Amino acid sequence: MKAIIPVAGVGSRLRPHTFSQPKVMLNVAGKPIIGHIMDKLIDSGIDEAVIIVGYLGEMIEEYLKANYSIKLTFVTQAEQLGLAHAIHMCRPYVVEKEPLFIILGDTIFDVDLMPVLAGGVSTLGVKEVADPRRFGVAVTEGSTIMRLVEKPDQPVSNLAIVGLYFLREAGMLFRSIDHIIEGGIRTKGEFQLTDALQHMIDSGEKFTTFPVQGWYDCGKPETLLSTNEVLLHRLHTDRPMPGCIINPPVFIADSASVSNSIIGPNATIAEDAVISDSIVRNSIIGEKSQVSDIMLDHSIVGNNATLSGMGHQVNIGDYSEIRMG
Repeated sequence: MKAIIPVAGVGSRLRPHTFSQPKVMLNVAGKPIIGHIMDKLIDSGIDEAVIIVGYLGEMIEEYLKANYSIKLTFVTQAEQLGLAHAIHMCRPYVVEKEPLFIILGDTIFDVDLMPVLAGGVSTLGVKEVADPRRFGVAVTEGSTIMRLVEKPDQPVSNLAIVGLYFLREAGMLFRSIDHIIEGGIRTKGEFQLTDALQHMIDSGEKFTTFPVQGWYDCGKPETLLSTNEVLLHRLHTDRPMPGCIINPPVFIADSASVSNSIIGPNATIAEDAVISDSIVRNSIIGEKSQVSDIMLDHSIVGNNATLSGMGHQVNIGDYSEIRMG
């Protein structure tokens, strides 16, 4: 089965890290966000993916080609006109009579997709949320979706659409996207996938929902760190470090060097990072970064950064150098 994965967003809420790399390339629990997504899709039977790239897309393409052997097609979205527009660009690479799975590129999830992909009915992943105004939401009767609303000003449902979409026949989706683009139908200034799906419902296509409890947001520094914490509980390493105290769960890459330090809990130390004489907990340390003589908590250190001194909480991007005396 084929999946479409839109990853063209700039990720402005994760600056400074996204000045030098795409959001989906940020390391969480030992690998880029997009790596966690690909692993789950492949385990669920997806054997082909169309990746919609934009800003710094060559970094995503290089990583995926180096690490995954399934068929990959890359489509560049040069102008950000909305999610429906992004999906529309994939039409030449999709067979209209075949099923299609769409997953948003900043959605790390923990749900069994096998029954979803084998169910033969169009269905959307949903999760109950306290504040639905930030999401597209589904209004249902039983398990059947009656209406979809994009980021409602007045709450009409607390079932947020979490970025997992199964379409039993791709052609119906693309015809509905044609309808909203040709009609100039925009919501909040963009061509929304939610509007195209609503057109499918209005045209008689039945949609159901499936619950997604394990849905992990990577859109802001604080949620990136909380997702790192959740994932580490099942993706941690048990690598002993002589002369160090390791408080699990942690991920320490094989090529990382750690000396005279306390690591964890909830710490990720990426490839070729060097940690010495430090305490690092609830934090992510990027590739080839050097951290010394410091205490870090709830911090994100980018790739190739140098940090030393007495600190407590930092958020520094790639190739930064900070010395705190």
